[in-house]
Amino acid sequence: MPASVTAASTEKRYALAAAAGPQLYADIDTVVSERLSTGIGEFDRVLGGGVVPGSLVLIGGEPGIGKSTLLLQAAAHFARTLGPVLYCSGEESEHQIKSRGERLFGSPGGSELRETPLYILAETCLERILETLARVKPALVIVDSIQTVFSLKFQSAPGSIGQVRESATQLLFAAKGQNVPTFLVGHVTKDGNLAGPKALEHIVDTVLYFEGEKHHAHRVVRAVKNRFGAVSELGVFEMTGSGLVAVPNPSELFLAQRQGNAPGSVVLCCVEGTRPLLVEVQALVSTSTYGNARRMASGLDQNRLSLLLAVLEKRAGLNLVADDVFVNVAGGMAVDEPAADLAILSAVASSVRNRSIRPGTAVFGEVGLAGEVRGTTHAALRVREAAQMGYTRCVVPDGTVPAADVPAGCEVAGVRTVSEALDQLIDW
Repeated sequence: MPASVTAASTEKRYALAAAAGPQLYADIDTVVSERLSTGIGEFDRVLGGGVVPGSLVLIGGEPGIGKSTLLLQAAAHFARTLGPVLYCSGEESEHQIKSRGERLFGSPGGSELRETPLYILAETCLERILETLARVKPALVIVDSIQTVFSLKFQSAPGSIGQVRESATQLLFAAKGQNVPTFLVGHVTKDGNLAGPKALEHIVDTVLYFEGEKHHAHRVVRAVKNRFGAVSELGVFEMTGSGLVAVPNPSELFLAQRQGNAPGSVVLCCVEGTRPLLVEVQALVSTSTYGNARRMASGLDQNRLSLLLAVLEKRAGLNLVADDVFVNVAGGMAVDEPAADLAILSAVASSVRNRSIRPGTAVFGEVGLAGEVRGTTHAALRVREAAQMGYTRCVVPDGTVPAADVPAGCEVAGVRTVSEALDQLIDW
């Protein structure tokens, strides 16, 4: 192997900082680096306020969901405002990437992009990528994808455990040693989890999941690990002909087509990271025609649905053993927090009785096996979001929202049990 090829990879191979030895905690200077904007407000929000210099970010998602589109938009902003950008592609040629850029930015945006220092490198060899990185000295590095990169030190194929671990580790050392923010695109399995060894997620500073349904225009970027910001932070985008556009008010998007007087429809106040969202939980209960009742959930945990239905039967006296129950979060949104329990039970009860929820009402709360409604975090934040969206009444766990935090024009009904909540929500 030529010495020039391995020079960049062997330099600072095991060094994350300039210090050659241990330092006293009191002697370490705290460096507060200014975050770098990607030019996409929702993306900056998920990252915790922008990109941290020297950070290593892993973003995964289904094929065709928009990962490369989002990163190319961020790369264009970096190249225009901060300096050179190195886009390393192991899955597309330079011509394919340029075609996407022309499609996204068009004219005159395309000509503006052509005048920026955006370097495209169609390469999968790790040593050559590191050599180019050391020569170009970019302000941002994008590797699409980490599963296509291989090191000449190993005989195994790209995407194997050893290759992925070595490639991610060497890119981590390069990012920290040269203080260059680096984005890695990762493949996902058929279950939606990031492919490769779990060590890949431990190596990087931030792990982002790109989610969305192919039949819906909106996309969601969710942070599941972030050493520089809040975990479970969420950003919402809309896929358009000119790329991904940030959605500043996701609640309005998810409730845009809701019919307020439909039985089985409930508005839930959920929180993703630090952001409150209003989403519609729908339920449909119908008599089973095959004698084997089905329980199906979309956007919710199906095991949790089965548990809540048992609570509804035992504590509220609703007989569902011979009924099919279907529950859905409208718009393709996925909700996994316990605060959705009360909304699920309310939607199911509303569908069973064929009675609509009282208009202008939003709900949230965790439900225990004894039928009690338990408190949740960020209660005041949820109520404030509901009031801003025009809802005049919130059914919440009792004692979770102080009177001083209740917005003007909004009534808060505190409940202790499922039966109390249903009485507050449905005119039996």
